[in-house]
Amino acid sequence: MKIRFPFALGMAATLILGGSLQAQQAPAEEAPQAPLTPQDQPALQAQLAPPLRPAAPKLPAGPIEVNGIVAKVSGHVITKYEVSFMLAPIYGQLAAQFPRRGPEFERQFKTARDGIIQELIDRQIILDEFKTLGASIKDYLINEEVKRQVRELFNGDEVKFQQELKRSHLTMDGYRKMTREKMIVQAMRANQFSDAPPPLPNEIQQEYEEIKLTLRDTAKDRISFKKIFIPRVDQENPTAPPEAQLSLAEEVAKKLKQGGNFAELAKTHSRDAFAAQGGIQENVSRPDLSPEFAAIIFGAKPDQLVGPLEDPNGFTLVFPTKIEFGPAPALDGKVREMLEERVRRKKTHAQYDRWIQARRKTAMIEIKPL
Repeated sequence: MKIRFPFALGMAATLILGGSLQAQQAPAEEAPQAPLTPQDQPALQAQLAPPLRPAAPKLPAGPIEVNGIVAKVSGHVITKYEVSFMLAPIYGQLAAQFPRRGPEFERQFKTARDGIIQELIDRQIILDEFKTLGASIKDYLINEEVKRQVRELFNGDEVKFQQELKRSHLTMDGYRKMTREKMIVQAMRANQFSDAPPPLPNEIQQEYEEIKLTLRDTAKDRISFKKIFIPRVDQENPTAPPEAQLSLAEEVAKKLKQGGNFAELAKTHSRDAFAAQGGIQENVSRPDLSPEFAAIIFGAKPDQLVGPLEDPNGFTLVFPTKIEFGPAPALDGKVREMLEERVRRKKTHAQYDRWIQARRKTAMIEIKPL
């Protein structure tokens, strides 16, 4: 049986599993942060943007669970490691945006985690049906999708990608298996509802206008911004605890929101190579920033204060002044094919929901408490 594969196969967003979020966060690792700054040049990290990673937690006392079961679907196991890997990038952004965690952090974390678990459950249901069809996926398609994910999620940094696999206790074979399964799900969905009305030219154009920014060449994104970096441990005041440094960052942010002079506050409080120039950094390429840092500031509006953002090195306040996005691809070839698939999917969304809900009812699903 032939299964038609859509062009763009995105990977689900990523976080860390656990009950107590602070206790379960991913350990920070001294490693390069996607094509941002090489880890073997720590001074350069401070000059640009410190990689946004939550600080390493204390190891728990007593037995440590090697890997847990999140859910079972008709006998197939979904593990915590699988969910953990898919949640990791979102967790990095949330941990950076909410240094004190709090209710909004918890809400967004739980929403993302629950969505990933449901996606994996539905994926297994569809995989079981795929097996009954005797269909298969060519290896070269999986290879191309893995390369795309490394390019888009890790700024093309193979080292960062391998480190994320290691952190989530996943092998490359395990990751390829996850990618294959995701491709199967999208292909099955496209094949199941291939009788949808063909997309009209104006529908394709409208879809293109809505998402073309997400299709752009992000490696060509550039940004200018003002930055204040307050280290977790200040060499000029080593007795100040990290909590006091975070409070200082929050106080500086408050002054900026009340109209304080950014340049003067940067010269007074910032501890990086750009402090003397008022924290100004111009025309910075996206690959020169960590993926988490880039996702946050490129998602902000110019002249909007962002932060304090937390990473293992300290707390950062950013004020974007100019954002230039990379070029979007032309509406032809594979891009048009992908857009047609998206329009079809929208037209069959209600039909798909009824289809998957019916299969959920017949599948043996057991979700473990977290």
